[in-house]
Amino acid sequence: MANRLIGFRAALLAGAILLGASPALAEAVLHRGNAGEPQTLDQAHTSINIEEFILKDLYEGLTIYDAAGKIVPGAAESWTVSDDGTVYTFKLRENAKWSDGSPVTAEDFVFSFTRVEDPKTAAGYANILYPIKNAEKANKGEVGLDQLGLKAVDAKTLEVTLERPTPFFLELLAHQTALPVSKASVEKNGADFVKPGTMVSNGAFKLVSHVPNDNLVVEKNAEYWDAANVKLDKVIFYPIDDQAASVRRFEAKEMDLVYNFSADQIDRLKKSYGEEVHVSPTLATYYYAFDTRQEPYSDVRVRRALSMAVDRDFLAKEIYSGSQLPAYSMVPPGMEGYEPAMADFGALSQLDREDEALKLMKEAGYGEDGKPLKIEIRYNTNPNHERVATAVADMWKNTFGAEVSMVNLDVSSHYAYLQEGGKFNVARAGWVADYADAENFLALSTSGNKTFNYGQFKNADYDALMKKSYEERDPAARAKVLHEAEALLMKEQPIAPFLTQADLWLVSAKVQGWHDNAANQHLSRFLSVSE
Repeated sequence: MANRLIGFRAALLAGAILLGASPALAEAVLHRGNAGEPQTLDQAHTSINIEEFILKDLYEGLTIYDAAGKIVPGAAESWTVSDDGTVYTFKLRENAKWSDGSPVTAEDFVFSFTRVEDPKTAAGYANILYPIKNAEKANKGEVGLDQLGLKAVDAKTLEVTLERPTPFFLELLAHQTALPVSKASVEKNGADFVKPGTMVSNGAFKLVSHVPNDNLVVEKNAEYWDAANVKLDKVIFYPIDDQAASVRRFEAKEMDLVYNFSADQIDRLKKSYGEEVHVSPTLATYYYAFDTRQEPYSDVRVRRALSMAVDRDFLAKEIYSGSQLPAYSMVPPGMEGYEPAMADFGALSQLDREDEALKLMKEAGYGEDGKPLKIEIRYNTNPNHERVATAVADMWKNTFGAEVSMVNLDVSSHYAYLQEGGKFNVARAGWVADYADAENFLALSTSGNKTFNYGQFKNADYDALMKKSYEERDPAARAKVLHEAEALLMKEQPIAPFLTQADLWLVSAKVQGWHDNAANQHLSRFLSVSE
């Protein structure tokens, strides 16, 4: 009897050991490199993609991007659109809940969108929701917030009325600015609603902890309507803007995903890791902005000369190893139904551009034969950006005899400085499409765009063309107006587009469900890990 009992206990112990070692019971954790520390986790104040990647794991909008980068239903299971294209009626999922178990309601979305448009909130991306009736006027304090085209018909039915038909409205609703907040949580906790232990979210994950400049941890949200199909138990985001350090941690198998690694490593990494290296073309433009509020950048001749002198082919081939393409338009190619307007000097050879640039600079009274050019280039900390700035500085020195210095800040501080209206000479910036429409790139340079018109460019003709594009309902006619606006922008060069970007990712072979896509959307809910 004793021997049988010992044998039975041994069998139980062996079974327990086997169960404990079973991969099926091991915690599924995804380690994501995230290229920088987020400025905020508040939907109303977010502006950069390293925040977006986190927020879209925590929250779910009415629409979302699926694994392939296509718009699909999110918190809304379906919607209808009126015949004139101005009224959208969304049916929220009956089983959509917040992480505290309370239902996600139409009133939560009314509250969230109203909060973004409230002038007191000072949301930098309030314009994303401007297609909603009276949103722009309400945001500027011209009408009351109760005039917004938002209506909670019942707990699970939301009606949104637009100013005019907006073909890309469903894409706008997938933007991080349109992510909902829990009305009850915000009213109870105020600004603290974003903190771990306090945050109530409706996405596939919930916030567990956040140690600034170290890591941010989210875990599976058991209350999420589709929790049964979420394969990860936990995601750890690492805000590392040191690209070399990110690659080392990937190589040491400490991180499964690395975003935006150094382009000069592409060939080496491909030899070692093959298909784990992803170079994914995207709707994005790498550009320099000139501060048009001060001389000499207030002079279009100087702006054009400086832009012409930049050898974009060199930047694309030598610095980005061919992973990016030379750009002479603000709008990248690939927008359906739109042909970008290229700067008139784009068709010239680089030598001819430099000759024209010298003439313009001399005419403006600057350069070796005129006033000395002292230029400071600002960029966010990143080896690729540093190499671009160094190369551009050399081009300006060699062409005009300019004295060029450089200053860099971490990504959050860099963009905060520009968005808050800080003065500069020349600043590096990039724009990734919020939605696949030329307007998204061209609206940046309107005089009314206080957040993203970094150089404070003002041109009445440009503003008038953009206004006309909003009033034009015929798609072909609208595209023609936008093209005309971009042609004017490229003539004035308040911004100098350098490159059409590609997203650079390292994706471990153990990550399943990854799909490269032009929208650069990779929600963790669609991913899994296998050992």
